[in-house]
Amino acid sequence: MKSPLRPTATCRPPLPKDFLWGTATSSYQIEGAVDEDGRGKSIWDIFSHTPGKIEDGSTGDRANEHYHRYKEDVALIKALGVKAYRFSIAWPRVFPEGFGQPNPEGLDFYDRLVDELLANGIEPYATLYHWDLPQALQDRVGGWSSSDTSKAFADYAAHVAARLTDRVKNVFTVNEVGRFVNFGYGWGIDAPGLKLPTAQLNQARHHVALAHGLAVQAIRAAGRVGTRVGPAENIAACVPAIPTPENIRAAEIATRELNAGFLGVVLEGKYTEGFLAYAGADAPKFTAEELKIIGAPNDFVGLNIYAPQYYVTASDRAPGFHVLPFPTSFPHMNSDWLRVGPEVIYWAPRLAAKIWNIENIYISENGTSSEDKISADGQVYDLDRIMFLRNYLSQMQRATAEGVPIRGYFLWSLMDNFEWIFGYGKRFGLYRVDFETQARVPKLSAAFYRDVVARNAIGG
Repeated sequence: MKSPLRPTATCRPPLPKDFLWGTATSSYQIEGAVDEDGRGKSIWDIFSHTPGKIEDGSTGDRANEHYHRYKEDVALIKALGVKAYRFSIAWPRVFPEGFGQPNPEGLDFYDRLVDELLANGIEPYATLYHWDLPQALQDRVGGWSSSDTSKAFADYAAHVAARLTDRVKNVFTVNEVGRFVNFGYGWGIDAPGLKLPTAQLNQARHHVALAHGLAVQAIRAAGRVGTRVGPAENIAACVPAIPTPENIRAAEIATRELNAGFLGVVLEGKYTEGFLAYAGADAPKFTAEELKIIGAPNDFVGLNIYAPQYYVTASDRAPGFHVLPFPTSFPHMNSDWLRVGPEVIYWAPRLAAKIWNIENIYISENGTSSEDKISADGQVYDLDRIMFLRNYLSQMQRATAEGVPIRGYFLWSLMDNFEWIFGYGKRFGLYRVDFETQARVPKLSAAFYRDVVARNAIGG
């Protein structure tokens, strides 16, 4: 007798056949080797060694020893079945002083890493700036407080492009301006730990936008023809609390206005009237030529999406949307800030694509920390991470089925690493890392992700 239970076909259309599955890391979080081969100090080297700044008192001095274990780590990527890897280049390795003469050994490691990736059928996606600003630039000109840093970044971008774009076809310029500017220069939480007045903070953000635009120009001038370039931003993600036409329109307005300080000016070549009016005397100073540079066309836009930042409803009063308060009972993951709202990975790309007419979106980061307790059998059964990924990826699949131009997804992160101000206390990896022995062990979520990638679909 045949079983009455039959597999049910999913009602979701499959992801596009050429959908790009990947994973991601960043240089300071995994490389270690902070004093090797001519690398200069970064602001995170100094900040992490400042007592009281990192929750567990740790630093990135050793981290995952990826600088020496990269071949082992590329094998971990290959085992997932993904075809892309997003990594960042440490600016202080390439220009120890931030500008001037490049370090001859600076890009040697990335040369080797790129070759190893390609030899294993993995496409390299490089990020030029994932927060590790050369400390010398911070000391000499105030880091992002000065447009001198924007110009130095363009020189760095040109040097990297000339060396690597024969093999690296996709380059992200800057990562999470919305985080590193506000947290590092406004609130004193991240490196370099400053609390600048609002006008100076807005000016620093403008200098980062200018750096992005100058880097786009530099990469197109110095890189191989066909090199693709774009930003990776933790978009201020707005979700309509109830998806009525009025609330969806309110979410569009909110998305545009709440991202006007970076993503908006990059994609529109201008600051919105609402942003300038709200900033008033604290608005950044800029020239028409700078806006033209900042607004240079991008080949893609990376969106780092973790949690809904704003649920909104329509409002008759300016600016046309109402931000709702979060109840204390709203669910969150192992990291308190990571509220669980899978619909955000549907709405944020959909709204961004419409507002700015974006043709190519990558989810450049998405993932979650978990308790990641080791069971008696030595395994990590991170069911909460699997739950998180299943629900978020289902919403992403919903978006692509409706024509939202999401071309790929980079899961954060390949392996546990130095999680900034939380040190090693928050684990985001598919592979668990023992930071004493440096052993890497796949968690259950690694098997889950491997299955998703192999089927190019999210199961029930």
